[in-house]
Amino acid sequence: MKIKGAIFDLDGTLIDSMFFWDDLGAEYLRQKGIIPPSNINEILKALSLEQSARYLKETYAINESEVEIKTEIISLIENQYRYRFPLKPYVAPFLDRLYENRVKMCIATATNHELATAALKRLGIAKYFDFILTCTEAGMGKDDPQFFLKALEMLKTPKSETIVFEDALHAIKSAKLAGLYVVAVYDKSSDGDKKEIKSTADIYINSFEDWEMIS
Repeated sequence: MKIKGAIFDLDGTLIDSMFFWDDLGAEYLRQKGIIPPSNINEILKALSLEQSARYLKETYAINESEVEIKTEIISLIENQYRYRFPLKPYVAPFLDRLYENRVKMCIATATNHELATAALKRLGIAKYFDFILTCTEAGMGKDDPQFFLKALEMLKTPKSETIVFEDALHAIKSAKLAGLYVVAVYDKSSDGDKKEIKSTADIYINSFEDWEMIS
């Protein structure tokens, strides 16, 4: 397959960050000196940030207001993107290889644009991408196939020669519904969906070291 374009997810695909998102509620409570229950992350996973702040305040009698709790949670997240989250294995050489082959690349992410930019610059890979498209900017989530079609439209590469790299099942399904070729990238956070991810994506790789399509 001749590749002219590549659409990359950020969290769980290029950077190792999903472990933090999955543990965010517990980490917040630990910083407050509260021992988190084993199911706290599962409880918060289904809640919005505003709902999570309300739940934490009411359940654990936190002194701060809901707005202050939300601000503190955002601060925890920002710190990780700006200073801590690392690249996943073999990402840099893989991107360099695509770049040398004149493949146009972009980021399509649910993460805030400013934080995504900060992480890409800190990790030294911002130069590879023509643009970042966020769900907020697109006005839709990654569960909507139109999100990936919007990224494709902006990338200006033929659909038949453009690949999506994703780790999350819902996004993989959407990209396939959009008619795109999808490479699923392993991330521990998606272990529970691994079987369905493998059956949905066109290719499944454990890391970018596995990629052999471009010679």
